[in-house]
Amino acid sequence: MENTNLLLFSATVLPLICTPGPDMLFVASQAISGGAAAGLRSTVGICVGYVVHSTMAALGLAAIIAASPLLFAALRWLGIAYLSYLAFRLIASSLKGSGVMPISSSAATNRFRHGFLTAVLNPKGMMIYFAILPQFMSHDGSIMAQASLLSAVFISLCGIVYALLSLAIATLGSHGNFTDRRRRWVEGIAGGLLLVAAGRLAT
Repeated sequence: MENTNLLLFSATVLPLICTPGPDMLFVASQAISGGAAAGLRSTVGICVGYVVHSTMAALGLAAIIAASPLLFAALRWLGIAYLSYLAFRLIASSLKGSGVMPISSSAATNRFRHGFLTAVLNPKGMMIYFAILPQFMSHDGSIMAQASLLSAVFISLCGIVYALLSLAIATLGSHGNFTDRRRRWVEGIAGGLLLVAAGRLAT
């Protein structure tokens, strides 16, 4: 695959990655509530989640899902339901008083898992693999190799953008243990961001 084609693909998907969507809003919500480390763990989970889409595209399963409106719609609404579930959990937690909020190892694992599921169930990511990625592939070469290479570019760009976002949010204030009042504020804001993400998917 020519370098010019890779550059054109990067220029096409980078604005989509930078447009606020479920992935970006999820990373932002986690960085707000847990600092840069939380945002970075969520970013790793999202990137691993997109490896699933990459594998599907390489194996040709993406075309099958794209050809089935009912299946695609089911995955889309599953993603909306999952983001809403996370949002309401954060909002419910923000309404409770519990002293301080330490960042535990289990919370770190949850952030990775939630990031993974957010990416796997993100219709925006699915559409990049279903509709955009095939436009930059040629039938003259190996379809699997081309899909894997383009996917690697997309996942790398996601990782860079979301990692920078996490670090930028972390510079806005100190993180670690929160007072109960601050915890409730940040969890409420984080839950609101995820509700916005769910709303964008629904509309």
